[in-house]
Formats: sequence, structure tokens, C-alpha cells
Amino acid sequence: MTIEVPVLRLGLAGFGEAQQKLVEEAAKAASSPRAAWETGPFADADAWWLEGRRTLLMPNKHLRVQPAVPSGRSVQIALADVDRPVAFSLPLAAPDFKPAVSFELENRTAAVKVLHQFASWMQLALAHFCLGSSIAEKQPTLGAGSWEVLHEGDLVAVVDLKLGAAVDPQAGPADFDDATWCVRAHGGVVIPPGWPRASVSQLMWQYAQRTQRDLLPPHYRTRPLFFRRPPRLAQRQLKDAHLLLMRELVAQPGMDFEALQHATGLADAPLARCLSALYVVGSITSNPRRASAATQLAAAVRDSGPPSRQSLFESVGDTVPRPSDLAPRRALDLTAPLPLMRD
Repeated sequence: MTIEVPVLRLGLAGFGEAQQKLVEEAAKAASSPRAAWETGPFADADAWWLEGRRTLLMPNKHLRVQPAVPSGRSVQIALADVDRPVAFSLPLAAPDFKPAVSFELENRTAAVKVLHQFASWMQLALAHFCLGSSIAEKQPTLGAGSWEVLHEGDLVAVVDLKLGAAVDPQAGPADFDDATWCVRAHGGVVIPPGWPRASVSQLMWQYAQRTQRDLLPPHYRTRPLFFRRPPRLAQRQLKDAHLLLMRELVAQPGMDFEALQHATGLADAPLARCLSALYVVGSITSNPRRASAATQLAAAVRDSGPPSRQSLFESVGDTVPRPSDLAPRRALDLTAPLPLMRD
């Protein structure tokens, strides 16, 4: 088994077309067997590069990055609220501004060094991605339980639906190639000191946002789909598309992939990616018997065929008490299924 290399996305603001080509070349040069870099949409990026000559320091201490073309839009950010690595190209337009990370874009070595530095800061996220990739490969045979992941006899990760998941913070794709998953008794795993813990839902949600793999089972594109429960995630992690899909499946249980496309206006690829994320955290199902009680009642007349084999994704969080069944949605109620977790 070959674990996919995680891809880190770099968002740009204020760079012209010629500069963007230099950035893309630096991103390609900074890619390694541990992580690859590519440019992507600014809002969804893992890290940001801002053009220093177009970055202004505002009176309220916010930064405004002017667009490189007249038809573009400026970007305004408050550094105190930024939750990802940020670097500024030199020279800087604001003489009193002293960024933590800066570089000369024309200096390829310096630009690549910054991306390597960013990747090291995000090493835990990369390790989580590798564990998520391994789970995605193994999930048809895992089921629920406690597991130790070993590579050449060394412990790389542990997975327990109650305790959560933990991985060696320095682990990379090579540590999961040909790794052995060893089942243990429920609660029979111990998370080593210094290994940060994450819920399985959190781990798989983040993996679904990054992977290039199609995680949606083939029958989820043809069979009726049903809402099971809200994702056990902080509400800020859900995008509007995820909330919209859950709302539609609560309002009209049994919609299939094509019907959801018509109802939401999402294209094939974005819809599949959003459904995949909801699938890996156990929020949707193609089996009406595993739907919420309200959904089962609405879908009782449907012939769903034989129940599918339970996977790890469908059992994520089942040991946690389930929220009360959702009441029928009132007319004109455009809210998402609740309760969702607060930060």
C-alpha cells in the first residue's frame, strides 16, 4: 500500500502574473516525499504569501493588500486573528511593519526555505493526513475497536473510537507504507506522552478536505441518501455547502446524487467532495435503517435494498450518546440540522 503525499495549499495576495509564476516554481521546488505544495484559493489555503510592496498598515493595525490588477480586489486581514503561517515578499511598503517571516521572491533558495519552514510548522497536520489516508485504505476491514499501527515494529499511531486517534508527530508517508494494523481489546491502547489526541471525526474530516482521492463509495452516487446526525465538529469547520446538503437531506430524505445536484446547484466534483466529508464522519448514509428516527419515518416507504456492511466511517462516534432526534423542519426554516458543536 502506498500512502498519498499530502498537498499543502499556498494562497497569494497582491502578486502579478509574472510573480505568480515565480511562486509556482518555488512551490514545485519545495515539494518533497513528505509534502507537496501548490497554489490555491486564498480563503482555503494552508499558508499565505503577501506581496510586501502592496501591503499597507492601516490605522486599526489591520493589513490591506492591494490587488496587482485594477479589476482585482484588495485583501484585509488582522494578523492577530490569522490561524496559518504568513510570509511577506520584500521590499515592504510599510516601513514600520516588521513581519515575522519575509523573503525575496526572486531568490528561489530563500522562497523554498520559507515553504520548508511552513511545512515543519504544520508537521502534525501532515502526520494526521497520513493516518487518515491509512484509515481510508483499511476501513472496510477495521470496523469498530482499538488499534495500534506499527511500522517495522515501532508504534506509529493508535486509533480508538472512545479515546480518539493519536500519531507520532514526526510521522510521514513512509512510516505508513506497509504498516501493520493490530487489533487490541476495547480500551486496550495507550497514547504515548507527547502525542496530541484528536477525535476520529476530526482526523477524517481534515483528511477529506485535503485528499485527492475519491472517498465517496460508488453506490452513494446512485442510491437514495439519508441524514444520520450532525458532524461532531466545531461549527466553524463546516462550510455553507455542508450545511446546505444536511438541510436538504433532513427536509427530503432519500434524495440521490442527481437530485442533490439540482437542489443545491453544486457541480459533480464539489458535491462529491462535500458528501465525502459528511460520509467519513458518519453524518450521511445510504442505509435508511441507520438514519435518524425522523428520517426513517419519512423514508419508510422506500425500498433501499439489503443493508450495507458497516464501515469505520459509519461507526465513528457511535459510542458517544446521540443527540435527540430532529423535529420536522418548519416551513421557511433555512437553518442547518442542530445541535452543532460550539468552539
